[in-house]
Amino acid sequence: MSSNGASHGDADTKTSLEKIKRQLASSSGRNLLQGPLLKRSETLRKWNERWVILDPTTGKMEYKVRRNEPTVKGAMVFDANSTITISPVNFQGLPKYDGCCFYIGTPQKKDYFLCAETPAAARAWVSTLQATQLVLKAHKEAVNTLSGNGSTKLGTVATVVAAANSTALEASKEIEAAMQISMKNALGTMLNKTPDLPMDDLSIMKETLRVKDEELQNLARDLRARDSTIKEIAEKLSDTAEAAEAAASAAHTMDEQRRIACAEVERLKKVSEKQLESSNLKIRQLEENVLNLRKENGQLIKQRDSAIQEAHLWRSELGKARERAVILEGAVVRAEEKVRVTEADAEARIKEATEKESAAAKEKQELLAYVDALQEQLKRSIIFQLSHYSFNK
Repeated sequence: MSSNGASHGDADTKTSLEKIKRQLASSSGRNLLQGPLLKRSETLRKWNERWVILDPTTGKMEYKVRRNEPTVKGAMVFDANSTITISPVNFQGLPKYDGCCFYIGTPQKKDYFLCAETPAAARAWVSTLQATQLVLKAHKEAVNTLSGNGSTKLGTVATVVAAANSTALEASKEIEAAMQISMKNALGTMLNKTPDLPMDDLSIMKETLRVKDEELQNLARDLRARDSTIKEIAEKLSDTAEAAEAAASAAHTMDEQRRIACAEVERLKKVSEKQLESSNLKIRQLEENVLNLRKENGQLIKQRDSAIQEAHLWRSELGKARERAVILEGAVVRAEEKVRVTEADAEARIKEATEKESAAAKEKQELLAYVDALQEQLKRSIIFQLSHYSFNK
């Protein structure tokens, strides 16, 4: 039975919420304000003339190249948190736009630089945009209130909407006056330059004035339509009040449901506390295990450090051994070189001794032959002397 009441309360809340949204959207009026503005392009920093149309229900500013064009060229979107203000700096640069520039900065870091025809028109645009921000903020808070997330009085929404429409009406008058001033300036320029211009340029200027006159007439029709829209707001405010009462009743039902939900939350809280105690016990056990693991890890780290130190010592000894091996290898190479040199020297000496020995043997043979020759000569001399002696005797 309580579930049926809760579903019925939700249905009433949704119905009241949709009703408030429809009335806010209808009573705020689409195309609340429109008129010509200079818009700086984002890429080329070039100023282009655009016909801008403000929709306060979405915070969107659509713009077209000309008013009579059916297609929209683009849109500038802002919200209740955007920064909208008159710029003290003349972004456009021409002296006639001093005090006519204003700036829109969004939380999404999307910036728009705009210029109106006159300072009064710029102030009118800024005041209307700021009033639209109040409408968007009130709309959002009303929706949150109906959803149970806010505390704003629903009756203030209609007041903010009415104020925004009143501001838009005054701004439309300022913009119309600015357009008339621009028309007069264009007409004065045409009259001053007519004698010097050829006939086709004069026709072009006349056509331009005719188009501007049509725009002024269309703007006047929009102003009259907006006046009737403002009159309709008063009639719709009573419906908004009835919707607010229904929303209050639905909010009361939601409070009952909220109390039931709070009791359920308390029960779940107790269950969660028990689970939390059990989890804390497990956490303590895990912490003890972590401490034991940390101790074991510390011991392993010490063993690892000692092993690393021992490995460093062995590496140092190995390096020294390698150095000694390199030195010994160098000594062996030098010894082998000395052996090769010694062997070559010994071979040379042996060869020389062999040559000397052969020369000595040859000389010995020559001496022996000479001795033999001397002995033979001596024998002949003795024989000769003996024979001579015997002959003399």
